[in-house]
Amino acid sequence: MFYDYLCKGKSLYLSTQCLLITISFPYMDIVDKLNKEFLTQPFCKNEQLPEELNEYKRIAYNYARIENSIAVLSDMHTNISYIYYGGTAETLGIARKGDNQNLESIWEKEVFKYIHPDDLAEKYVQELRFYHFLKQIPHKKRADYFLMSKLRMRDPSGKYIPILHRIFYVATHSNDSMWLALCLYNLLVDPTMSCRVINSTNGQVIELEKQDCSKLLSDREKTILQLIDMGKTSHEIARELFISKNTVSRHRQNILEKLQVKNSIEACRIAKELKLLF
Repeated sequence: MFYDYLCKGKSLYLSTQCLLITISFPYMDIVDKLNKEFLTQPFCKNEQLPEELNEYKRIAYNYARIENSIAVLSDMHTNISYIYYGGTAETLGIARKGDNQNLESIWEKEVFKYIHPDDLAEKYVQELRFYHFLKQIPHKKRADYFLMSKLRMRDPSGKYIPILHRIFYVATHSNDSMWLALCLYNLLVDPTMSCRVINSTNGQVIELEKQDCSKLLSDREKTILQLIDMGKTSHEIARELFISKNTVSRHRQNILEKLQVKNSIEACRIAKELKLLF
């Protein structure tokens, strides 16, 4: 999966062959929120059978073996990732074909080093969209959907090449907790491909950019967030909307929770990305 290696700082180390790029990353709060969302879910212990985990580990291994994928199976209950490297990893200089490793994290940090920083930024927004999309899907149907997107990843010569990234939530508990996620990285045949969700059972294609996120926030919450974006204080908003300051504060907290961010600045950024603010 995606995000942890950027969490502690604002610097991205590309390699010994490349310069250190320092970036101001606007989506770090989403990373923290996703960590909290995934790792503190109320997992059902009786639904985490070792044989089921081993079955999905074999599936990840076979993707690496047959499709030459970099296959990452992330267990969000134990906070462990199982990584299997196919030919794509060797092409990118990440690892040798046939290698595998276990990481004490749900994020494949070694892979992230090779992804173009602009694509990582976009990934945060798409992950948020996909998360909200799947929350609307019955848990038994979630494994039918996967997010497919294009990344640029750096090869040993320093050149960025197009990579196809797919993510599946392959196992969900009966209480709605997402247990296992499978991420796949492959060389991309069609570099013009856009980010989309696919229903693998019927071929339905859903463009995330066209997904209607307008109902994510209520009209009142959008109005308040618009006023926040204009620089108005809670006191000024309360006076303008003829509501109490406590009501404004409650709406602000709801906005942060719905957009999975920690502060109003990040809420405004994400709302604009989701076309909730213009």
